[in-house]
Amino acid sequence: MVRPGCAVFIAFAGLLGAAAPASADGAGRLSNAVRIVTPLAAQSRGVVVADSEPREGQDSAPAPPADAFNADRPEPPPPAQMRRQKLDDLFARLAASTDVAETNGLVLAIDRLQLDSGSNTSDFLMARAIAAIETRSFETSLALLDKIIVLQPGWAEAWNKRATVRHLAGDDRGSMADIAHVLILEPRHFGALSGMGMILEGRGFRDEALRAYRRALEIAPQLPSLRAAVDRLTAALAGQGL
Repeated sequence: MVRPGCAVFIAFAGLLGAAAPASADGAGRLSNAVRIVTPLAAQSRGVVVADSEPREGQDSAPAPPADAFNADRPEPPPPAQMRRQKLDDLFARLAASTDVAETNGLVLAIDRLQLDSGSNTSDFLMARAIAAIETRSFETSLALLDKIIVLQPGWAEAWNKRATVRHLAGDDRGSMADIAHVLILEPRHFGALSGMGMILEGRGFRDEALRAYRRALEIAPQLPSLRAAVDRLTAALAGQGL
């Protein structure tokens, strides 16, 4: 029998069975959600000068358009695509890492990239929201994060930060709802998975919490905090079954 008020946490934990670690499909979902910013690619236009005068009775050939010289030059990928490619590379290296120091460096690099929205306005609001979190001004932080999510609903880190603030403010249901959005946008977000595990463990759903921690550990197998959480709950559940 499900305890009153707990069905919502079991429902959110069900995301673990449906969401696989990000692949090309995950990247496609994110690219559909995130605003793609087209770069300004200004091309210079030159003047083509004929090498010699046309002979009598011979029509002069029209000069090729200046853009023709750049026709075969590939366009640079848009910023969102470049960011996705960098994240894909970092997550691949994180999964393959066998060294704790390397893992910690990769985690920091991923965190920095995930905090880059591609918008100066959103980045400025996020900096203010983080500052408010540090002073435990949760109402201010939530108000700022609400604005960011309206501006950029495809930015996974905005949802993740709001999930953190809601948890700190005692709103675990709201936090789990935001974590669900994070994992739709970025299934490899080990921080969100770890947060889900922490909330589930705190609510007494240790089996579901262990699944969340294990999923996060698959993404970052050398992250000490995740390994410790998995080992702790595995031992606790094994003792419970005796």
